[in-house]
Amino acid sequence: MNFSKTLTTWYLENKRDLPWRKTTDPYFIWLSEIMLQQTRVAQGLPYYRAFTKEFPTVLDLANASEEKVLKLWQGLGYYSRARNLHATAKHIAGNLNEIFPQDYKNLLKLKGIGEYTAAAIASFSYNEVVPVVDGNVFRVLSRYYNVATDITSAKAKKEFTLLAQEVISKDDPALFNQAIMEFGALQCVPKNPNCTICPLNSSCAALSLKKVNELPIKSKKAKAKNRFLNYLFVLDDKNKTTINQRTAKGIWHNLYEFPLIETETLESEEVVLELIRNKFDDISEIILMETETITHKLTHQHLHIKFWKVNRKTTIENGLGFENLNKFPFPIVLHNFIENNKF
Repeated sequence: MNFSKTLTTWYLENKRDLPWRKTTDPYFIWLSEIMLQQTRVAQGLPYYRAFTKEFPTVLDLANASEEKVLKLWQGLGYYSRARNLHATAKHIAGNLNEIFPQDYKNLLKLKGIGEYTAAAIASFSYNEVVPVVDGNVFRVLSRYYNVATDITSAKAKKEFTLLAQEVISKDDPALFNQAIMEFGALQCVPKNPNCTICPLNSSCAALSLKKVNELPIKSKKAKAKNRFLNYLFVLDDKNKTTINQRTAKGIWHNLYEFPLIETETLESEEVVLELIRNKFDDISEIILMETETITHKLTHQHLHIKFWKVNRKTTIENGLGFENLNKFPFPIVLHNFIENNKF
C-alpha cells in the first residue's frame, strides 16, 4: 500500500474546514501553528480569528503593545508563546522588511520557532520537502511501522524525522504534512481509535500485532508541583482596588494579578488570616470569598487558589475601579474571578 497516497486521499475526503488551510501566507500559518501548540483546534480557532482581525499583518502585530497582545491571548495559556510571537513580529517587521525567511533553515533562527513550526511554515508556504513531526505524527508512524522508541527520549525526534523523510511526498509535501497531522488528530487518535474504518488497517503493523493501544511508548511525566496561592482582592475606603504586574520570569510573566500570599502547604484559614493582617495595618474586614479551593492545573504545576476580600480604611494610591480591571491581561483563573464577581 502506498502510505503517502492513502493518507492524502483520506485527508482530501475528511479534512476540517479551517481558515489557515486556505492560505499560503507565512504570517497566518505561523500564527496558527504557534496558537495550536499544546492547544486543541476548537480552543485555538476563536483566538486565531481575533488575532487576524486585530493584527491583519505582521507589521500590525509588531506595532502593538505587549499588554494588548497578552490581553488578546488571555485564556490560551503558555504565555511565553505570545511574548515570543510579539518579539518575532518586531524582528520581521524591523529587520527583515516584513518578509518571512523562505526556507526551513532560516525560519529556525526566529525566536519561538522550533523544528516543528519551521517545517510547517516551510512546507505549507513554500512547499519545501521537510516533514512536520508532532505528537500526531509520532503516533501514526509509531503504530503503522511498529516503532517502539520512547517518544520522550533524546533519540526519538531524529529517528521519527528520518522515517517521515522517507515517506513524505516529494511532489506535494504540504499536502502530505497536513494529511498525516489530520489523520492523527481525527482517525489515529490516542485512545481507542476505530481501526475498522481506517484506510491503513490492512497494512498497519500495530493493528496486526494487537499493539495499537500500546503505541507510541511514552514515559510518564514528572509529578506536578503543588503551589498554594491566596489572592487578596483589596478594596479601599473609596471602593478602589490594586493590582500588580508580574515581573519575575515564569508562566505568567508580565500578566497582572492581585496582591498575593503564597504558602508552602495548604494552611488553615486562621494562619492565612494572620498573614493578611501582618501585610496591612488598616484592615476593617477580611472575607474568604469561597470556602472551596480552586485548583488550576498547568503542565508542571497544580495551583490551589483562594480569594480573600480585604477592606481597608484608607485610600490606595492610584487605585483602580473594578470596572477598569478588564482592560488588563490576567491569568485566566483571575480573569474568571473578575468576570464572576461584581462589587
